[in-house]
Amino acid sequence: MSFLSFRNISKSYPGVLALSNISFDAEKGSVHGLMGENGAGKSTLIRILSGDQAADTGSIVIDGAEQHYSSVRDAFHAGVIVIHQELQLVAELTVAENLWLGRFPGKAGVIDGRTLVETVRAKLKEIGIDVDSAAKVSSLSIGARQMVEIAKAVMVDARVIALDEPTSSLSSRESEILFSLIDRLKAKGTIILYVSHRLDEIFRLCDSLTILRDGRLAAHHPKIADTTRDQVIAQMVGREISNIWGWRQRPLGPVRLEVKDLSGPKLRNPVSFSVRKGEILGFFGLIGAGRSEMARLLYGADHRHQGNVAIDGTAVSPNNPKAAISAGMVLCPEDRKFDGIIQGRSIEENIAISSRRHFSPFGILNPKREASVADQFIARLRVRTPSRKQDIVNLSGGNQQKVILGRWLSEQGIKVLVIDEPTRGIDVGAKSEIYEILYELAAGGMAILVISSELPEIMGISDRIMVMCQGRVAANVDRADFDERAILTAALPDKNAAGTI
Repeated sequence: MSFLSFRNISKSYPGVLALSNISFDAEKGSVHGLMGENGAGKSTLIRILSGDQAADTGSIVIDGAEQHYSSVRDAFHAGVIVIHQELQLVAELTVAENLWLGRFPGKAGVIDGRTLVETVRAKLKEIGIDVDSAAKVSSLSIGARQMVEIAKAVMVDARVIALDEPTSSLSSRESEILFSLIDRLKAKGTIILYVSHRLDEIFRLCDSLTILRDGRLAAHHPKIADTTRDQVIAQMVGREISNIWGWRQRPLGPVRLEVKDLSGPKLRNPVSFSVRKGEILGFFGLIGAGRSEMARLLYGADHRHQGNVAIDGTAVSPNNPKAAISAGMVLCPEDRKFDGIIQGRSIEENIAISSRRHFSPFGILNPKREASVADQFIARLRVRTPSRKQDIVNLSGGNQQKVILGRWLSEQGIKVLVIDEPTRGIDVGAKSEIYEILYELAAGGMAILVISSELPEIMGISDRIMVMCQGRVAANVDRADFDERAILTAALPDKNAAGTI
């Protein structure tokens, strides 16, 4: 008998059928994969599992008992832990306080601070997570925060753990720590529900697999060994995608972006490079290599120590994002949730927020023009939404990324696009669509910098790759010379000399 069963789960929101009659089982001591395009219903399903939302119809059965949650706490007491893609941490509390949140040790309302810190320190050491238990979460990198989030699951004796895109912010070393943890939890009899768009991870870790499409059950594979990657992709997107990257050669123009001796916090050595019209320049490196920091310095979001940036030969004023935008440079940031989208606002507002100054004389908003601009980019970028008035937080990650792109494309005269982790947490179908958008922009003469921790992605879409390591440029690689092993070697911290492969 299956230990975990979803039985006829359905869920609707205004204008959207999120889940329709979903049923499948997962065995005790197994890793069960859950895949589907963004918007397929995966996150809705695990929110229902976590007690965060209630299904309209259907039920969840654990170890033969039908579950009736009225809150996340009820699910927690039933032995269910969900680690969401969007981190659920309190930034101004310490790591230890976050891991004990809601169940602090102590008596008579007095917290036992020593037990709190020492218990977490011992547990983190035991599972191989190198994070200071006394550090505030706000001081940690995104990757370290993700590891803290994952540590929640092993702090309690959970029977069912759902991991939603758990490696999206992790380095390869941190991912290996996670995979070892999963093996240990599986051996203890825990069910791991593993949600990911990374096929390599799904086929490496999972015993069985369920695929959702448009809120419906597209396929269920009790034994993942009985299917193939191409079959999974076709079942996810409803069509064959023979070449997800779709790269093709295009004519390159003169230098559009020139960067000389750029340095600042977390950049060990000054960085210099140029990007031509129509060129897609990829930046690859391990987490902490300085890629995102370089992008923020380039854009003016962080203070430069030194360096010059020019677009079409004209200098861009330093330390001023407004000046960068006026010069034709925009940045799609690494963290969509905190630095990209404006939560609680509609798609229309998120698209028009920057460009509205161009059509709002005397500061008076023009609702008709904003609606027209939003509709234009919703159609052009194929944003899946029932309405431009939809709150952006209700969109999938891929559609949120398209809205951010729409915001910048609605600006006038954009010449340089810097996009950091363009497809983090995005399904294979939406990835293909975003790559096509980037190729279209490059073909129109835009210079594009793509920053990614996924080497196959960087190699798949870039015309040239800059490899960063410990705050410096370690290699500059032309497409004809792309070699996965050599690029990874250049990115490793123990490689001391910069150079060209």
